[in-house]
Amino acid sequence: MNKKFVYGVEVTDYNFTGRKKEIKRLKTNFENGLNVILMSPRRMGKTSLVKQVCKELETNDDVITVYLDIFGCKSEYEMYNKLASAILRQTSSQTKLWLEEASEFLGRITSKISFSPAPMDEFSVSLGITPKTHSPEEILNLAEQIAIKKGKHIVVCIDEFQQIGGYNNSHQVQACLRGVWQQQKHVSYCLFGSKHHFMSSIFLDKSMPFYQFGELMTLKTIDTEDWVKYIVSHFKDGNRTITDEQAARLCNAVSNYSSYVQQYAWQVYTQLNDGDEVTEANLETGLEEVLDINDALFSQTIESLTEYQMNFLRAIANGYQTDFGKAEVRKEYHLGSYSNIARLRKALLEKDIVESNMKQLSFTDPVFELWFKKKYMV
Repeated sequence: MNKKFVYGVEVTDYNFTGRKKEIKRLKTNFENGLNVILMSPRRMGKTSLVKQVCKELETNDDVITVYLDIFGCKSEYEMYNKLASAILRQTSSQTKLWLEEASEFLGRITSKISFSPAPMDEFSVSLGITPKTHSPEEILNLAEQIAIKKGKHIVVCIDEFQQIGGYNNSHQVQACLRGVWQQQKHVSYCLFGSKHHFMSSIFLDKSMPFYQFGELMTLKTIDTEDWVKYIVSHFKDGNRTITDEQAARLCNAVSNYSSYVQQYAWQVYTQLNDGDEVTEANLETGLEEVLDINDALFSQTIESLTEYQMNFLRAIANGYQTDFGKAEVRKEYHLGSYSNIARLRKALLEKDIVESNMKQLSFTDPVFELWFKKKYMV
């Protein structure tokens, strides 16, 4: 049985829609060995897009894709362990072969492997790679060595790549990664993450090692037309009815952000019984439920904000995108001195609460903006 609407995790097949142009472009880049930097705000479906392309490439005998998420890696060598494990696991089809390749390519490892009692489940592994056992270059060249041996091209897709920006020796790590990876002929990389500000600082700053490392793809929202077809058909599959116009308004309310469209549609869908039609009350209630569901998360987001930072958000919520330094704006919103504006802007960008486009500030998250206006605007 297919779930009607899915959010908070990557989606595939029945729950994946749109992105035809992005899939074609990304797939072409993967097949031709081009590095890709994929950037967008959170909840836009980056992970789902990359995994969809990886799935479609399963039929291409010349390409092997490797996916890993380094969000939980707090240090350089945590990342190296996860990278090596993902490469070894996803380029070998059997556990025995995996172990043989681990021994061949990494040699001095102390692996700890645990198996699930379910025969179809994956095994977990800890390689025990440390600065004493392996240099960064040995780990970073692992995919290249395997690709040469197998006569394949390997695409390594690293999710939450912005995490490396928080390592103590971040610039050194980035320089090392770039130095090794740019020399490889049989491996390419797709690097993407959820914190737009930190991804920008890594890839768009001319002074940083990863500047112009690959083709930059900025992921936009899925077109309303695609969303409407998807929503209407999924309601119909459940013997419920939503009009094209209602589905379009649902999408527009959350600015077409993929995760929120799915979440909002689900909240509306679950109000209905078999044979029901969506009403205005259903749409209103559904949006309120989306705000309520995210209340704890959003409350945590602003928990550490100062009074000045909250006032700065109020100014943005009231339509200001620039000119925060003007005396009348600072006075109206109690923003403090002129010099304080730069500090407020920097802090909120780093917290990924706001984003900057042509020096104009706006909320990163459209549902957070709705929630903030409801809770904190008078």
